Amino acid sequence: MRQWQPQAYNYLLEANYSSAANIYEQLIGDEPENITYYFYLGLLQLLQGQETEAQFTWMTCITEQASTTQIEIWTSELIAILYTEAERQRASSDYQTALLLCQHIHEIDDSNFDNSLMLVWLSIELQTLDEENPIFIELIENLTSEGLSTSPVKFNHDLLWEVLVSLLKYEPYPLLIEFTEACLPFVTDLDGFVTSLVNTSIHLCYFKPRLELAISLLEVCLRLSPEHLEVLQLLSSCYHQTIHHNREVEIATRCCQLSANLSLIEQFFPNALLLRALLNHTGGRQEAMLTFAKQEALVSSLIAAKPTDLSQTMVNRLYTAFYFAPYIRDEAKLNRLLQNQVAQLCQNNTKVDLTAQMQEFSQRDRTSSRKLRIGYISHCMATHSVGWLARWLISHHDREQFEIYGYFQIYRQNPDTLQSWYESQMDKIYRTGVDGSNDCDELAARISQDQIDILIDLDSITLDSTCGVMARKSAPIQVTWLGSDASGIPAIDYFIADPYVLPESAQEYYSEKIWRLPQTYIAVDGFEVDVPSLRRDQLDIPADAVVYLSAQRGYKRHIDTMRWQMQIIKSVPNSYFLIKGIGDQDATKDLFTQTAIEEGVDPDCLRFLGAAASEAIHRANLGIADVVLDTYPYNGATTTMETLWMCIPMVTRVGEEFAARNSYTMMINAGITEGTAWSASEYVEWGIRLGKDASLRQDIAMRLKASRQTSPLWNGEKFAREMEKAYQQMWDIYTQQ
Repeated sequence: MRQWQPQAYNYLLEANYSSAANIYEQLIGDEPENITYYFYLGLLQLLQGQETEAQFTWMTCITEQASTTQIEIWTSELIAILYTEAERQRASSDYQTALLLCQHIHEIDDSNFDNSLMLVWLSIELQTLDEENPIFIELIENLTSEGLSTSPVKFNHDLLWEVLVSLLKYEPYPLLIEFTEACLPFVTDLDGFVTSLVNTSIHLCYFKPRLELAISLLEVCLRLSPEHLEVLQLLSSCYHQTIHHNREVEIATRCCQLSANLSLIEQFFPNALLLRALLNHTGGRQEAMLTFAKQEALVSSLIAAKPTDLSQTMVNRLYTAFYFAPYIRDEAKLNRLLQNQVAQLCQNNTKVDLTAQMQEFSQRDRTSSRKLRIGYISHCMATHSVGWLARWLISHHDREQFEIYGYFQIYRQNPDTLQSWYESQMDKIYRTGVDGSNDCDELAARISQDQIDILIDLDSITLDSTCGVMARKSAPIQVTWLGSDASGIPAIDYFIADPYVLPESAQEYYSEKIWRLPQTYIAVDGFEVDVPSLRRDQLDIPADAVVYLSAQRGYKRHIDTMRWQMQIIKSVPNSYFLIKGIGDQDATKDLFTQTAIEEGVDPDCLRFLGAAASEAIHRANLGIADVVLDTYPYNGATTTMETLWMCIPMVTRVGEEFAARNSYTMMINAGITEGTAWSASEYVEWGIRLGKDASLRQDIAMRLKASRQTSPLWNGEKFAREMEKAYQQMWDIYTQQ
């Protein structure tokens, strides 16, 4: 194939198409038999928007001057010229022009495979590709045909890979799974292929979220690499957020099997995934206890080994290695000791000099009279239990005294009304996954650049990447509040509590300084309540029955507490027990039914409830219950406050740990002591008494209703002043050092 005329090509590069066309018109006048000149002239006419003229120039000269064989040769030459220019336009990011050229190639030869790939790639870049695109559909069909992968037909495999990579980033991901599966026979870089699919799956799982699509991609990975541990671990996490709990257990079990002969550091995370899966499954409680014992042994061995060269991925995973201890047992000193040691090990493997950091902070403006910059970091500033509770502090903050910054971990890219509300309340925001990656160093650097004075962690060990940020000490004062018990990270200064949720003696086993607010560590102005969607007659429950309710996720279902609850039901005539919560519904039903039979309770008095359409309807539905039975050793928190707001008596067992004392502090701060049990026998006794004594229930309900006007639990503005006073005192202590 001849090349461009040099001067015409220079005009082409300058986008001076008319001058270039004039040159080819002159060349045709001099050499009318040179068919290539017509091809370039038609191309230049097309680039000027003269599509009809271009087609006439090409087709007339071909059909009038050649035999069938010659037509095929010339057609191939024309396509090559057009495709070369399409590639040049693509390289210069003029995707619309490149698309136009490829569309004309397709009209000339719809079997050109590379051109079809280019058309799909350009459609993705121009955000126009959808599932009904006939070229895309045909491309997938051709890729999946048996002949293509074995035939000598050549096509641009690099371009195929580019299309896949672009499609992995293109929402709404049209025919993504179908195209990915079609690419499998042509994969030459297995590691690169799997890595790309894993990265997309992480995004789909956590930031969108589009769980089913993420799961499908990971299942495709497993077909290529069935023993890929990272894929299996991510797949387990994805299934954890669905109703496919058996599959979660299956995948987590496989992770443990594959890691059995690996190092200690490579065993604890798969074992943690299995423990989570078994607790979520509910029916695997006995196996969960054995898995927890193994996890404790693994963690203890790691602590003893004191490794100093852990990767950041392993460090982040290690933060949550002992996450489920409070769900298993109420042994505050032992659990806190191990958690503190885990956090210390993580800190030792985080490359940051805390002393140097504090010296750097000392150079900042330490004036006590200026506005303090308060940063809140969390993945929960959205539709989440923590999000519902923390909003009152944010809304009541004194903006004359404080600047409020929000660092949104795993920012939800799907619409979320509460997340949008939080964004509107902040003076400045940063959204991981949108404004930047989820990298701990990057986010910590951003917080440091913002010169945050006090950084408030709402996640604790519920999110490993937040732990990683906190360990980097990006603010002179760092505090954990609300999201969970303290993480034990040495770089964190304070843990917010109150006189009830943690006794004075607790300080001996906390590495953070416990900062006790005078009355309560949490308060809200109330909750939105909608119209209930449940009635007793719908559940075949008599109007005069006593209805008990437990609404907690599967993690919190401890077999001992379930037995206490059955003893209560057995002792109260005409009583029914409603069970609701996130987890494996079939396993939950089987376990409660089995426990009821073992305790001599008729399973017919059990009712299992599905999820409500909204949080507001869920709260309204609480009104169906006469008494709520709390979980132990891990109490309710948001669910307890919702119960009290709905003026329903409840029974809670008070323990040693923060998680086992949440309901206690909330009840105390609502002015209620009835239902507070300090032993298993008291729990059962209170459950029976509240079930049998309708007048006592009525009295408690009336006092709870009255408490809305007087209780510190329902005074978000007063609570905000107490928190702000704490912030100011923390700052004063810091500036006086």
